[in-house]
Amino acid sequence: MHQSRPLEAFICYNLYVREGSRNQPDSYGEHSLKLSPRQSEFIEACKVAGMSSPARRSELTKVANTMGMTYAPAWIVQNSDYRTDYRGWFKVPGLDNAQVQWKAVDDEKDTTPAPVAEPTVEAKSEKISAIRGMTAGNATLVPDALSTYVPWGHHSTIETVIKSGMFAPVYVTGLSGNGKTTMIMQACARLKRECFRVNITSATDEDDLLGGFRLINGETVWQDGPVVAAMRRGAVLLIDEIDLGTHLMMCLQSVLEGKGVFLKKINEFVAPADGFTIFATANTKGKGSDDGRFAGTNIMNEAMLDRFDWTLEQDYATKGIEKKILLKKMNSFGNVDSDFATLLTNWADTIRKAFADGIVDEIITTRRLENVCKAFAIFNDRETALNMALARFDDDTKVAFRDFYAKMDDTITEGKSTTEFDSNQVTADTVLNLEVDFHEKEVPRSQGAKWNNDMKKWQVDGMTYLKSPEFFNNYSPSIVTTETCPF
Repeated sequence: MHQSRPLEAFICYNLYVREGSRNQPDSYGEHSLKLSPRQSEFIEACKVAGMSSPARRSELTKVANTMGMTYAPAWIVQNSDYRTDYRGWFKVPGLDNAQVQWKAVDDEKDTTPAPVAEPTVEAKSEKISAIRGMTAGNATLVPDALSTYVPWGHHSTIETVIKSGMFAPVYVTGLSGNGKTTMIMQACARLKRECFRVNITSATDEDDLLGGFRLINGETVWQDGPVVAAMRRGAVLLIDEIDLGTHLMMCLQSVLEGKGVFLKKINEFVAPADGFTIFATANTKGKGSDDGRFAGTNIMNEAMLDRFDWTLEQDYATKGIEKKILLKKMNSFGNVDSDFATLLTNWADTIRKAFADGIVDEIITTRRLENVCKAFAIFNDRETALNMALARFDDDTKVAFRDFYAKMDDTITEGKSTTEFDSNQVTADTVLNLEVDFHEKEVPRSQGAKWNNDMKKWQVDGMTYLKSPEFFNNYSPSIVTTETCPF
């Protein structure tokens, strides 16, 4: 390997190429080289800089910088014909005995290159933007402020962290659809801070996060990833759904320490600019999802989790806050119904409590309620809006959630069973639900009916029913099954 060759051998080789080889044919000096005007311009710039062949990559890069380029030309450093036996040294056509010709589309046309004007500041900026990607140009990444946003929960904490200007990575966890990502982005919007949002998947790796080589305008050039771009600009980095990532994200360890990162592929160390900080969102605390609700989430590396200064647990908004959110959404959609907003928040709050107690397996998120409001604005019908938003659930859950809402809203008819009640199916072990109006509750109670607080239903056992079937048939009895609405 060349690293093992003595320094004296390299010095002799260098002297040979720079001095002795001027009078000897080169491996590619037996034929003429055809260069484009742009390539020839680069060679002339190398001559003006006093360079000779072979040259170091760093020397080529310095000349490229004077021409508005960020890196040494790929047509030299990535061409195997121009490489030497020593790493980082390249033969430069036109600086040795190779004869150079201009490329011409038509031999009869004048092939003399037109003078190239010095690139303007704007042109250089556009070039850098093309190399580093859209996130490193002049475009701002300050999120748009949402007129429908209502600050709540940990919003003030997020704002305080950002205002401090200190590097303080924060891990925000909570169930889906409760506003974790929106909260962070709107805090950035209010503080006029750029926010680089990166959505993590199981395939996200170092190349996606830190950057890599891309083919741009016919040249293979380095492009910063969002993490590096945010570091350079002192922006807020939002790592969304971080618990979906794998060990391939361990490249962020030094970044999470606030110490910067060394980009091995281009031999450059990037230190974070002032104001750079990190927020990560997740549905779990990095320990995976035992119940399978959040498929694809992984058990995160403890060393990575420990690099976050704090963990914030985000719950759903209170009924009062959530109603404000829904009213703002309704206003933006153009159809405001305050009573409907109240019913929706009460409905969702009860279901969430049932979910927390293990009574139901699904939950109504704030995002789902916003979808109901949108459908209501489009179809101007509560029942249609509710049915469309509930369609994503399995049939049993959909019916249970809808029927529970119907008990709260007189404008919606509760679903009735299409199967007529058959008293012959009742046995001593059967449990039956009764439809009892509040003002009549004492009447069935006197005959043995009982209130089931968990299911929010009046019930009677089969043995009691069989004693007075005609009496209990007045209350629309239905046999309790495992599919019966739990509310």
